[in-house]
Amino acid sequence: MKKSILIFFIFSISKLAVAQATKAPVYPLITHNTYFSIWSDTDSLNASTTKHWTGNDQSLVGIIQVDNKFYRFLGKEPDVYKTILPTSEDKPYVCKYTETEPSAGWTERQFNDGAWKTGGAPFTDNKAQAKTLWTSKNIWIRREFTLTDININQLLLNLYHDDNVEVYLNGQKIYNTKGWTSDFKLIPVKEEFQQKLVKGKNVIAIHCANTAGGAWLDVGLLDKTKRKLSNEIQTAHQNSVVINATQTIYKFTCGNADLQLTFTSPLLMNDLNIFSRPVSYISYKVKSNDGKQHNVKVYFSASTDIALNKPSQEITTEKYAANHLSVLKAGTVEQPVLKKKGDDLRIDWGYMYVATPQYENAVQYITHGIESVNSFFTGNTKSTVKQGKQLVLNTVIPFGSVGAAYTEKFVELGYDDLYAIQFFHVNLKPWWKKGGKTIENELSDAVNKYNSIMQKCDSFNKAMYADAEKAGGKKYADLCVLAYRQSIAAHQLVQSPKGDVLFLSKENFSNGSINTVDVTYPSAPLYLIYNPKLMEGMLNGIFYYSESGKWIKGFPAHDLGTYPLANGQTYGEDMPVEESGNMIILTAAIVKAENSPAYARLHWKTLSKWADFLSKAGLDPSNQLCTDDFAGHLAHNANLSVKAIVAIDCYAEMAKQLGDKKTATAYRKIAEEMVVKWINMDAAGDHYALVFNDKDTWSQKYNLVWDKVLGLHLFPQQVYDSEIKFYLTKQNKFGLPLDSRKTYTKSDWILWTATLASDQHDFKELINPVYKYATETPTHVPLSDWHETTNGKQVGFQARSVVGGYFMKLLLEKFNHKNDKITSVQKTK
Repeated sequence: MKKSILIFFIFSISKLAVAQATKAPVYPLITHNTYFSIWSDTDSLNASTTKHWTGNDQSLVGIIQVDNKFYRFLGKEPDVYKTILPTSEDKPYVCKYTETEPSAGWTERQFNDGAWKTGGAPFTDNKAQAKTLWTSKNIWIRREFTLTDININQLLLNLYHDDNVEVYLNGQKIYNTKGWTSDFKLIPVKEEFQQKLVKGKNVIAIHCANTAGGAWLDVGLLDKTKRKLSNEIQTAHQNSVVINATQTIYKFTCGNADLQLTFTSPLLMNDLNIFSRPVSYISYKVKSNDGKQHNVKVYFSASTDIALNKPSQEITTEKYAANHLSVLKAGTVEQPVLKKKGDDLRIDWGYMYVATPQYENAVQYITHGIESVNSFFTGNTKSTVKQGKQLVLNTVIPFGSVGAAYTEKFVELGYDDLYAIQFFHVNLKPWWKKGGKTIENELSDAVNKYNSIMQKCDSFNKAMYADAEKAGGKKYADLCVLAYRQSIAAHQLVQSPKGDVLFLSKENFSNGSINTVDVTYPSAPLYLIYNPKLMEGMLNGIFYYSESGKWIKGFPAHDLGTYPLANGQTYGEDMPVEESGNMIILTAAIVKAENSPAYARLHWKTLSKWADFLSKAGLDPSNQLCTDDFAGHLAHNANLSVKAIVAIDCYAEMAKQLGDKKTATAYRKIAEEMVVKWINMDAAGDHYALVFNDKDTWSQKYNLVWDKVLGLHLFPQQVYDSEIKFYLTKQNKFGLPLDSRKTYTKSDWILWTATLASDQHDFKELINPVYKYATETPTHVPLSDWHETTNGKQVGFQARSVVGGYFMKLLLEKFNHKNDKITSVQKTK
């Protein structure tokens, strides 16, 4: 690919910032793409089980042995369950059911249900998935089961219901709730109700009422197994945690030893080979803290939940050696490659890997989850299972006798997804597989280049922080740190069948759309700064969709499908002005970042069609959705109008650079005339309104930022100044509301709005409440971009790429320093 030169700000090595973020809603550990994404949701790493961004357990456990004492520093041992009564996902079953209200006593063991129908679960109105089709409002089921042993530690319902449900065990109501679940939910049963179980025949009886939408009912019972540990395990004392762009670093005191634990996902955008490699390092530095020598071992385990979507899926494992590595591998038996699409999903195809260099003399083995920690205590390090459920990949790393100097060793955690994306019915391999590379190649190369990659990460971490701190202050730099890995890990990098870069986002914790244009739009600043070729990769699929004739409307599509299937738009409604403006503005931003109109030239016919559409429909938008679709349809949307006006002038600027002076002049004139009309239509005294037809409203005009960042000089400074002055009177404790309709906000837009400020004081006044939200929110999920400004709670969305928009202020500084000395040349490999 072509080389891309990016300009960084001038900082001497002695002035590189070393401070980084120390507080987050959750902490990134393994961050590569939307499927390979593991986080800790507590401030102390050893206070909770590590999780996928969706909230499902993906357990990593770390224990250090110092002489004869054991300290847990990473994660908590996940709960282990024994199936008492399987759900239909575990094993097909049938039971009695009726859709007519039964007579009294229907919940009792002795009730005669001979007249009821017999059907298999799940009971649902989804014809594709139903074993028994349920389309009425109510259903009653009775499921008999026999127990020979009622010695149960903790009984749990494993229940999937849609909607309202009442559950009875042997005639005793044990659970009821209104609402629905979108999957199985584990519900503890009170001990007094658990005692209703008897040896022999038992009956679980359920009434479910479908009040709206879909219908679903399936149930099972589990026993949460009680762990019996062979040795006493202490909790390591966590002294600190530091988050930087590519790493999360913890420091612990473990009795007479100190441990520094570093999770590194080397997401270095200047080298797409390293950037796309799905391999993270987990590094351990250990030293004595009492002046004596101590014998040290470190235990690391990774649950095979990392390679499955649901606990009911069976896992197969393998232990082997390759390329001077010791390797553990695990994946589902089924291997349904690219067979699922949607939001709340984990990958269940491909294979996870835990690898160590053979020179570390680590011992690796595979066990059931219930055996894993005890195996370390007892030294029984032989594999006890090859295939099954709830399995664990174990690694024991001997450090030998450790003294006052740090001894460092590491393990690698990797994932080979085989095929990553389906692009218009063609399955695409991930970018890192180009040239026939294998995961063993990548694991080996990552070992061989460990020192150099760690040095590159350290240099980038410091440079990025220093640049961000100079642009907006320490709190701004901390926000950029929190955004960096999260934004990247909501994408997947592949190569199109034509050889183009495709960097495709997933609309996490939303509708699961792939390559949503109005998600790309807020994400853009991060990629425009560090690698515009990735920014091209965020637009290439949408351009292809239009230019191939697969999308025939006069404006861009909203998306390419539902992740990971990019086969065409699946969102139910278009956003004509929104997506036209987004595509034109972002193309112009690429042209500026690359200092070349080449990318615009490739797509000029398409851009011209969209610009013409905006010139006719953009000034006073009709009733339609914009990127803030959660707020509903809106006509006469002033901020959406700003987007259209700015996009029209972006088109004019690109025409100028392409040598088409006539078109440039014509569209610049259209934009200038629209600005005058916009001001007259939207002026509301001391501010500008949300909509042209209601002056008692207001909104963040975040789309205006591109006028400033791209140096278009369309809107007069008075518009900027009056809006900023007004916004400062409307802030709440955790930020500036999106507009006058609600008190919730979008943090990415606040960062854009703050960039409109003409001085640092006002910028910081607007972003400081966002920092307060990010560090004090009571909602522990990967940073939500949609939160309530009154209490800091998540409203919706999490783990999304749009936090890349936090880098807008840094992008402004980059574009303002185009003529500075180049201190870093980034090559896209």
